[in-house]
Amino acid sequence: MSAAERLIRYCKIDTQSDPKSATSPSTQKQFDLAEVLAEELRELGLEDVYLDEYCNVYAHMPANQDKSGKTIGFIAHMDTSPDYNGANVNPRIISAYDGKDIELGEGVVTRIKDFPKMSEHAGHDLMVTDGSSLLGADDKAGIAAIMEALVYWKEHPEEAHCRIAVAFTPDEEIGRGTEHFDLQRFDAAFAYTMDGGDIRTITDETFNAAEAIVTFRGFSIHPGSAKNKLVSAVNLAMEYHALLPEHMRPEHTEGKEGYIHVTEIRGTTESAVMEYILRDHDRQKLEDKIELMNRAASWINARYGEGSCNVEIIRGYRNMKEILNNYPEVMGLAEKALLEMGLQPVSEGARGGTDGANLSFMGLPCPNLGAGGGNAHGRYEFCDLWELEQSSILIRKIAEKMAGGEY
Repeated sequence: MSAAERLIRYCKIDTQSDPKSATSPSTQKQFDLAEVLAEELRELGLEDVYLDEYCNVYAHMPANQDKSGKTIGFIAHMDTSPDYNGANVNPRIISAYDGKDIELGEGVVTRIKDFPKMSEHAGHDLMVTDGSSLLGADDKAGIAAIMEALVYWKEHPEEAHCRIAVAFTPDEEIGRGTEHFDLQRFDAAFAYTMDGGDIRTITDETFNAAEAIVTFRGFSIHPGSAKNKLVSAVNLAMEYHALLPEHMRPEHTEGKEGYIHVTEIRGTTESAVMEYILRDHDRQKLEDKIELMNRAASWINARYGEGSCNVEIIRGYRNMKEILNNYPEVMGLAEKALLEMGLQPVSEGARGGTDGANLSFMGLPCPNLGAGGGNAHGRYEFCDLWELEQSSILIRKIAEKMAGGEY
């Protein structure tokens, strides 16, 4: 089975997570893929294959040569984004992509003017959707790359590698992928999440993250007798949102610029709720954004009465660069492996987060490597199959260098 065939198999299994669910995992259907992967790991002869009650899959491959005596981990998440339909995925492969617009199906077109970086993949085979769902390369491409490396080692026992720890996690897309991650069971010195795009990119930096739930209390009365009495909670919500700087919205930011993004609004005259996500690579700038939201609430309360607006802040992941700065050798190992593959490594900060952010703060240094995916979380998602193959080779190179004592 090729890496592409594996990816198709995994993508056809619906594993969408649910941010509104209180269970772990957030959806039981994530077990459908977890059970498949656990069985594949057993068939490959890995040790300690374990699927826990929270849908985490763990396994180990013993070293065949290892001067360092240390274990490297490779991690990928099984769930797909709740942002777009993840059911009935129908992948297809475009051979030797010509770098032009792609007709996905049902009138849906991936246009170069909307996704100019697509042209960089010209000449490569691409896996795409039929336009009715996301693909799931985020992060089933990472799973496929890890599995391909394991298969290669089983078929080529002469190729040196250190001890390998593998984990497949649920609920990464909703920020809960590491809630029940067992570091002791995983048992690695450090790890890499295989959850990125360009194979050349090593991500050692993420946003700092927070959520804000802003509630509004109105006063409902018949509109026919409402003068100087009615207070619409919906109007309060709109007024509050208008107090937040427009330039801080994600559609006006890039690079290291953080943002305040409203993701949901619901309400009536009596009550309303707005949900926001706040992101910034700089921790102090994130705190400044939180303070800005609190000041806006104070302004609403001063005008309409105390209790009219309340802001609840929920802290999320932190920028893993704070930790990874202390482990330059982990980044260096991946950089050397890429160079040996003839690829120029690029260190880049992610405008998002990965399981590696939380894992790094839990004591497991964990930068992120590419697996060939792109245009994630929507129907224009694709996977560059050449980069997918290179991702599997990168895993092998890293493990080979570790076995040679280069850490």
